[in-house]
Amino acid sequence: MPLKLLECDETIPERLKHVYIKESGEDLTQFLPSSDIPTIPGTLSERGCSFCGAKLVIGGVLKDTIQVIHGPIGCSYNTWHTKRYPSDKDNFQLKHVVSTDMKEGNVVFGGEKRLKQSMLEAFNAFPEIKRMIVYVTCATALIGDDIKAVARDVESELNNEVDIFCVQCPGFAGVSQSKGHHVYNIDWMNEKVGTVEPEISSPYTVNFIGDYNIQGDTEVLEKYMKKLGIQIIAHFTGNGTYDSNRAMHRAQLNITNCARSAGYIANELQRKYGIPRMDISTWGFDYVKEGLMKIGIFFDMEDKVEKLISEEVEKYLPKLEWYKEKLKDKKVCIWTGGPRLWHWTKTLEDELGMKVVAMSSKFGHQEDFEKVISRGSVGALYIDDGNELEFFEVIKMMKPDVILTGPRVGDLVKKLHIPYINGHGYHNGPYMGFEGCLNMARDLYNAIYSPVYRLAAEDIREAE
Repeated sequence: MPLKLLECDETIPERLKHVYIKESGEDLTQFLPSSDIPTIPGTLSERGCSFCGAKLVIGGVLKDTIQVIHGPIGCSYNTWHTKRYPSDKDNFQLKHVVSTDMKEGNVVFGGEKRLKQSMLEAFNAFPEIKRMIVYVTCATALIGDDIKAVARDVESELNNEVDIFCVQCPGFAGVSQSKGHHVYNIDWMNEKVGTVEPEISSPYTVNFIGDYNIQGDTEVLEKYMKKLGIQIIAHFTGNGTYDSNRAMHRAQLNITNCARSAGYIANELQRKYGIPRMDISTWGFDYVKEGLMKIGIFFDMEDKVEKLISEEVEKYLPKLEWYKEKLKDKKVCIWTGGPRLWHWTKTLEDELGMKVVAMSSKFGHQEDFEKVISRGSVGALYIDDGNELEFFEVIKMMKPDVILTGPRVGDLVKKLHIPYINGHGYHNGPYMGFEGCLNMARDLYNAIYSPVYRLAAEDIREAE
């Protein structure tokens, strides 16, 4: 039976539906882990909340925008300065966040006056910033504060010199952070796209969608586009600006990387403006070559793309081959969000010779599992909404050499003296593009072959 109930889940047998081991001869119509449904009571979920999906993943990445979180201070603190999304605007978005710091009295009597005061104070504190995003949270959604009315009031009071976007997606709105992705995408499309006209400087224009500039990923993609003479209208939202994201309707092509967090707006841009959506993967030599060639075919510039690919491969492939020899047959787990599972599994296996033995998704939907299972190997284990005890059991079962996951789970596995790579923010990125694949291989090698974990497991008292 490919659906597996782990020993730690005997008291919550519903978890049987969420754990799958791939067997030979099966197809995707037979078995898929249940996903995108509420967390089962009794299991300690690794999921993020819906507010987090909107703020931490998408809106908070914009480099020229004040982020105002209308709620208790914890909602701001826990989504501030935690992701490695740098920008060329002195990392404004990493340094600053604004909270209305709602207390019990504000919840009882309403927080709209406090919100307006905070918004005006924020614009006064950063006079050069004219753009703002305001997020409702669980507390302020429950009491019914009308953040859009407050935003209109502030815009009017400041003579419409500012522009404000309101995100009405409290933490409890969905089963995971995926709901926040969806709400942000659709509301931005409906309210902001088409309200700014960009300056066009090239006959070839694109939007990069689902790219968040983790440790400079965006700069790698920009370098390729610049060499090809392609203008990027907007990054949604890595190193992006508020107004460039309002001008997304003028691109000729939407290049979608993270399909789960930003595929919604790509679909809406195609529906409303007729802009084609092209899904690519930007991790790994083969995927990057395939993605660049798809772009080249679209714009009828295959020769330029082939030249670019040849130059990049010649520069980085010899170095990658050294790491491949060292990483061959090393076992790895990927425990991240959603799409990165299927972006990375073939790259790690085909290009680095590793064996992906287990994958866990925090917020993946059924189509995400369809993709990763179709790309994954027989015998690999797939988990939706994995919890701490399940991770420990999988480690004992699969005996991985390294784990790609977030810092929370990473801190757990380090106590077992197993190396981990930050799959959310990287260790020493960027990881996208040809050079990024080399960086990822280097980090994996350094993690696996570091003596630190072996030394940490030794009791030095025995040597006395």
